[in-house]
Amino acid sequence: MKPFTFRQFEIQQSKNVFRVGTDGVLLGALACVDNASKVLEVGTGTGLISMMLAQRNQKAQFLGIDINEEAAHLTKLNFENSPFASQLKNIHQDFKYFESEEKFDLIVSNPPYFEVSGSEKDKIARQTVELNFRQLISKSSSLLTEKGIFSVIIPVEAGNDFIQIASENQLFLVKKINIKGIENSKTKRLILEFSLNERSYEELEFTIEKSPRQYSDQYLELTKEFHVFRK
Repeated sequence: MKPFTFRQFEIQQSKNVFRVGTDGVLLGALACVDNASKVLEVGTGTGLISMMLAQRNQKAQFLGIDINEEAAHLTKLNFENSPFASQLKNIHQDFKYFESEEKFDLIVSNPPYFEVSGSEKDKIARQTVELNFRQLISKSSSLLTEKGIFSVIIPVEAGNDFIQIASENQLFLVKKINIKGIENSKTKRLILEFSLNERSYEELEFTIEKSPRQYSDQYLELTKEFHVFRK
């Protein structure tokens, strides 16, 4: 499969690993990484999100984890070939059984979400097969530092349930970004950020396209340090 080229790094892709997509790009560009020293990504896929975050914060150290052996191999390859290789490590493991003595300032995930999928290649990446929301939230809450942030991108339909489960795990919603695919359409995705400590709440609106196949000024501005836009 053809690699995906960004301004500062390239992503090798595979037919058997969920490829670079807009959800990952949005989370990589919007997750709150500025003050983080240690970052954990759950379900790395190609490694895209961690690499974007490493570009944004070149002092942080990153650990990626994926249950899919081919995804873990691909992440390792992409990490090693990036300008941020010294910041990036990854392991092949089931997050449910992941143990760590150190805690993380940011835990980020573009989690599986489709209960049913017509595609075998995306079975683990896009269904709640190996890791459901409750498991992801519970484990993440136990691995956050006191001031840490847990950041995810999910379909809007899953938002209320996700927020409720997070609350049950003593996680407070501190930011919600409502993402529309195109101007004047309904919200399709949510970026949710949680903290172990209650703090001021922020809600933002974001639109990807102003018209079909025409990126919004908001999206172009957000991703200008990452995307190579061909005119």
